[in-house]
Amino acid sequence: MNQLSQNHDVRYPSAGDFLVDMKYTFEVGGKGKSFDQIKDVGNSYLALDNVEIGRTNRIPLWLFGMMY
Repeated sequence: MNQLSQNHDVRYPSAGDFLVDMKYTFEVGGKGKSFDQIKDVGNSYLALDNVEIGRTNRIPLWLFGMMY
C-alpha cells in the first residue's frame, strides 16, 4: 500500500484489500488465492505471492516492489 499511495489515492474497499484511484481493486494472497472475494467487482486483480509470472488479472506481488 505504501508504494501505491505515493502517487495514487488508495482506500480500503468493502470487497478486496485495496481500491486504487477509485477504479482498481486488488486482493492480496498466496499462490492458490481465487477470485471468489472479488468475482463481482470490475477492474479487479489478484496480487499473488510465490508467483513469478502474471497472467490475465493475476499479478505477481513482487512487481509492486518495482514501483519503489
